[in-house]
Amino acid sequence: MKKYKISQTRSSIGRPEKQKRTLKALGLRKLHNPVTLDGTPQVLGMIDKVKHLVEVEEVKA
Repeated sequence: MKKYKISQTRSSIGRPEKQKRTLKALGLRKLHNPVTLDGTPQVLGMIDKVKHLVEVEEVKA
């Protein structure tokens, strides 16, 4: 399974509550603080919902 390094690049201030909860569910707490997650369909769907707020990079493992 692929792994992805996700970091938040834009603020969640002024965004809909659903997007804020999605960022929290991905484990993103602060800007530019990356988390590494498995590429499950659920995670990929969450990334797609907030793709304008995050930067995603595939990790070679």
